[in-house]
Amino acid sequence: MKPTGLTSTSLKPTGPYQSYVYAYPHKTAYRPLDPAPPLSDVWAGETLDALFLYLHVPFCEMRCGFCNLFTRTGAPEELTGAYLNALDRQATAVLDALDTAGGEAGDRASFATAAFGGGTPTYLNASELERLCDIAGRFPGFGEVPLGVETSPATATTDRLSVLAERGTTRVSIGVQSFLDEEARAAVRPQKRAEVEAALERIRAAGFPTLNIDLIYGIDGQTPATWLHSLNAALAWRPEELYLYPLYVRPLTGLGRRARDWDDQRLTLYRIGRDHLLAHGYEQVSMRMFRLPSAAAGGTEYCCQTDGMVGLGCGARSYTTDLHYSFEYAVGAGPVRSIIDAYVREHDFTTARVGFRLNDDERKRRHLLQSLLQASGLNRTSYRARFGTDPLDDFTADLAAFEQAGWLETTPDTVALTAEGLAHSDAIGPALFSQRAQELMDAYEAR
Repeated sequence: MKPTGLTSTSLKPTGPYQSYVYAYPHKTAYRPLDPAPPLSDVWAGETLDALFLYLHVPFCEMRCGFCNLFTRTGAPEELTGAYLNALDRQATAVLDALDTAGGEAGDRASFATAAFGGGTPTYLNASELERLCDIAGRFPGFGEVPLGVETSPATATTDRLSVLAERGTTRVSIGVQSFLDEEARAAVRPQKRAEVEAALERIRAAGFPTLNIDLIYGIDGQTPATWLHSLNAALAWRPEELYLYPLYVRPLTGLGRRARDWDDQRLTLYRIGRDHLLAHGYEQVSMRMFRLPSAAAGGTEYCCQTDGMVGLGCGARSYTTDLHYSFEYAVGAGPVRSIIDAYVREHDFTTARVGFRLNDDERKRRHLLQSLLQASGLNRTSYRARFGTDPLDDFTADLAAFEQAGWLETTPDTVALTAEGLAHSDAIGPALFSQRAQELMDAYEAR
């Protein structure tokens, strides 16, 4: 099939699926910080009134074939307990740093939204989830602001869901991927549709305001007919949100070791899925996200372009204006386990260890990416107010190439992707990475 990317000085020949840009830059661009700065210095001078609280749980009951998340399969009971102990110690260090950063004026940090991710947070049993919520509850606003939690069919049990509902969870996201057993097996995700349907019934019974269902297109053997079958099975639950993910075959994952090719039928399946959801009353928020319009949809004060994020756990990132930081990153089972083991033994969480410093150009790129990859696009007035320049001047060559391809439209107020541009988000995002970030990512040795 003919490549669907562009050739220019700013955009290399590509297909539509280069990589999923959900943060800028990727953690493979992070490097050890020497010297490691104290968290109190990292957060000094930051705006602390609309933060994102994220707790990472790096455990799953199985490792899906497409997964390159920082997670391990299974965990002895003593490890989950030790991990929660480490989370609690890290929470103490972070809260102390935020209090210090607030200064003598006592500007205490407040949070606008929260999430538990992973891994699979509901790998933890009900009592462990209670403790996870207790740790999160040490942060101002938890229990009062939106809380999203990821789950899986096997771990969405009634007792776990009851804990989450009682502790204020507003959104549950379940990874289904396919409602056909044979496609689930092809994605190295052994599950039965009956188990999926039972889990969805329990989630709905618990009364969470928002249900999100994740589906994947491009699975080996998937056809337009089977893709529509899964879409309709999901729509039967009338979820408030649906995420449609293209299948990626990544190094060190189960599918990656099979060394097979998945062709650009994904683009055809994407368009089928997009058009089907739009016809059923959903609105498109990004290439992947679709939601039912409502007064409460997207209701949070947090703005990913400008507000900070506090991440707890060995796979979590934290964001300030000019520093993104985390712990070491890995995909392979051995290195992941080593990093988790080191985390649970750690008692000093007062510094940032591994990260990426953003200069002015990187901050502009991040703002551009985080905005442009949303269907609403980039607000030029907000950009000018923040940086004192216009995005069309700052990124002339990059944006001109997208416009020439019919992927971009501009108005005096916005810069936004066209419908075809959104379809190529996974080529546009990587093309906007800085040379510095790309070189660091290229130099990263996967493990």
